[in-house]
Amino acid sequence: QICTQARKVSFEVDPSRKFIAVKQWYNWTVATRGRKPGSLWEQTLIFPEDTRYFFSTDRVTSVNAVKNLALRVDMPGHLKHNGGDSFSDIYLSYHGTIPNTEFLDDFPPDARFRYVRHHNPLPERMIRAYKTRPGAWLAGMTLNPQVVSEAWCHQRSYVCFIQEMGPEEIQAGESFSVDYIIGFFDSVEDMEEVYDDNSDTSS
Repeated sequence: QICTQARKVSFEVDPSRKFIAVKQWYNWTVATRGRKPGSLWEQTLIFPEDTRYFFSTDRVTSVNAVKNLALRVDMPGHLKHNGGDSFSDIYLSYHGTIPNTEFLDDFPPDARFRYVRHHNPLPERMIRAYKTRPGAWLAGMTLNPQVVSEAWCHQRSYVCFIQEMGPEEIQAGESFSVDYIIGFFDSVEDMEEVYDDNSDTSS
């Protein structure tokens, strides 16, 4: 689990006149079920000039042959709050808008607001966002909805936004990647417009 165990990742920064690119990477030092450690996670972040959002790509290269390789991320990030004081609404493209009052008491991932591929209809866009106070939306948008196998939005003293990509059948040395847009938007329509402008160029 990189977010809690890695402590430090390698990185490099490539500045440009129009954007800043940041690449970071980490080799997993632990493996389970007799597999070899050393699989590589790489993330590329592109921060364009004069925008409130950025582009992100996660890429995993496995040193093992794995039938069901998955990657989990917090998208757009876990949401800390005290009685809903830090947000007014949550928006899930596969569900709709949810008021903060739905997150006052803890509930498990499979109780409400869970997305499961092949169980729920495939959404046109995979957008998960919350409306901050005083009012901008912070959104995490996965540019290929089909890559998302499961997504949680449940309460466990904070709102947990874990999202799973894959699983993929991977041979040793092979990779899979996922593209996102993350940032602040004025409205759901604003998110959708940026999503649609960029989804066809996702790779």
